[in-house]
Amino acid sequence: MAAPVGGQEARAIGVDAYLYLYPLVMMDVTRRQAIAPGGGGLGEGPVNRFSHLRSFPPAGFTAVVRPNFDTLYSSAWVDLSGGPVVMSTGAVPADRFFQLPVYDMWTDAFASPGQRTTGSEPGQWALVPPGWSGRLPEGVDAIQAPTSWLWIIGRTQTNGPADYGAVHAIQDGYLLTPLSEWGGGAVAQVAPDAGPVPDPDTVADDIDRDTPPLQQLATLSSPAFFDRALALLAVHPPHLTDWSLVARMARIGLVPGAGFGDLDPAVQKALVDVPAGAQAVMAQALPRLANVVNGWQVNIDTMGVYGNSYVKRAIVAMVGLGANAAEDALYPLLQTDAAGQRMRGELDYVIHFEADGLPPVDAFWSVTMYDGKGFPVANPLDRFALGDRDDLSFNPDGSLDLYLQPSSPGPGLESNWLPSPEGPIGVTMRLYAPRPEALDGTWSPPPVVRRT
Repeated sequence: MAAPVGGQEARAIGVDAYLYLYPLVMMDVTRRQAIAPGGGGLGEGPVNRFSHLRSFPPAGFTAVVRPNFDTLYSSAWVDLSGGPVVMSTGAVPADRFFQLPVYDMWTDAFASPGQRTTGSEPGQWALVPPGWSGRLPEGVDAIQAPTSWLWIIGRTQTNGPADYGAVHAIQDGYLLTPLSEWGGGAVAQVAPDAGPVPDPDTVADDIDRDTPPLQQLATLSSPAFFDRALALLAVHPPHLTDWSLVARMARIGLVPGAGFGDLDPAVQKALVDVPAGAQAVMAQALPRLANVVNGWQVNIDTMGVYGNSYVKRAIVAMVGLGANAAEDALYPLLQTDAAGQRMRGELDYVIHFEADGLPPVDAFWSVTMYDGKGFPVANPLDRFALGDRDDLSFNPDGSLDLYLQPSSPGPGLESNWLPSPEGPIGVTMRLYAPRPEALDGTWSPPPVVRRT
């Protein structure tokens, strides 16, 4: 018989469990908001149907931090409880980047059909739930899903507002169809029922559908958090590599389907302040989440597919739910200028790319300007991003200068001007389909230098 767990060790296990389970709860709260009638939130829309953003966000947009001005989104929550659902695409031009990453409830982008992986020809993939066996129709490939609910966050390259019509046509080709309605001789067989499990939607119904999920999780008490998380754990199985942590959690009664009130009173007492403790761990780890090179934080390792990097997975769920795998897109975040100073919009800066040092990509790249909170701000050019699809002016030697400043850099240079708002600013570089030299760190973004 295992020795009893003391209060200090129980609290340590509780913190580990909170960090492990945080993304699962974040995804579920986001899901419930999105699919609720009149609910709203990320991915809002009917289940098993794509919802499309048809234009770039306007100045003053605050629904999502650091929105991009490179792609239009197509998102869907997928319910596999009734069996497989077929995701299909029409033909996409070969030079048009698109991706349809599929996220499980643990926030892993476990599959990403698109230009980089499956090409641009029409495709059909059956999203197959755990425990299902059967025969798929000819021409439909299987994608084995780790959980019975999924989130698809599609992105389609958009070359400015004049390109919206072409993108809308591609988006309209993204479809979801239950296999039972697909036809083609599918034979569906579901594994035997393992027995009743708690319905997560009947637990913690006081979680409202209007407050952003991040705020909801920040205020959940320990009993409310673990009641919700353990109910979800009974529905969405852990990854195979989670065995060791799941076994550690079981030592204090944190097992699938358990309630906080089922725990030993001493354990309950030890877990009371776990949410605050775990959130402090995330806050302390956030600045060290990735290497900073030339003032840019470049997050590559385990991004989008986290393995057993539970703290990182929790932090990304907190600050950027639905992150891409690094192979699909890299997002260097500017932390400081070349002198190590925080960036301010009243000052003038330049990013200088050598002729052989432009961002190495197989698709395209961009640099986007935000205010200090990560939101776009109105400017005289109505321009929020610059990149290789713009009509940039290169230097005679093939090098490139981008000007980040509040006023025009002068005649002949406005094509390379990214206007900045007053106060602290945030700058994000995006590399779509980055090449190996970006992924292995051989290439790094150049420093941003203050102009005098």
